[in-house]
Amino acid sequence: MAVGKRLAAARGAWICFQDEAGQVLRPPVAKTWARRGHTPVVEVCGKGSGRVSIAGMVCLKPGQRGRLMWRTRLHRGRAGERGSFSEDDYIAFLDQAHQRLQAPIVLIWDNLNVHVSRRMHALIAARTWLTVIRLPAYAPDLNPTEGVWRWMKRGLTNIAANGVDHLANLVRQRLRACQQQTDLLAGFFANTGMTLDPEPP
Repeated sequence: MAVGKRLAAARGAWICFQDEAGQVLRPPVAKTWARRGHTPVVEVCGKGSGRVSIAGMVCLKPGQRGRLMWRTRLHRGRAGERGSFSEDDYIAFLDQAHQRLQAPIVLIWDNLNVHVSRRMHALIAARTWLTVIRLPAYAPDLNPTEGVWRWMKRGLTNIAANGVDHLANLVRQRLRACQQQTDLLAGFFANTGMTLDPEPP
């Protein structure tokens, strides 16, 4: 991380933390209030095995407001359907982020098999504006994007989607709300215990 912060400062780059999450049709369960003897019941759609995959990125730079970028992919349980984001999906996401930020990117992500594949290495090497740093294994506490997923899922508790398209709309609404609250992104980063200030070599 120290190397990444020094690189970002030297190049005027954004530090971008990337992570993935998924949401299924069965909503997360949380405690709620109800009259005694009247247990709340949330009816869940039992049709299909739909799921929404989300690739998200918290982008930070000293002196700039934090940015949240994300992409969704719907899975309808069809035969032959890919169950996750591919290398091409990730690189298209990064290209789009580069265009929006109009600056180099220091990307920090985990060791997901797609992130470390030979094809992904080749795609990254072809982009001079992109530097990649991998997080240590099993270190979700160092990634502020994990905070985005917790906040998103908390807003989806006890809400029954009536299909994968409805679920995707709920996810997007929640992520748009997070995008507009930059203090949330600052809080998620603060919870990692890190700072954006470059450390001496």
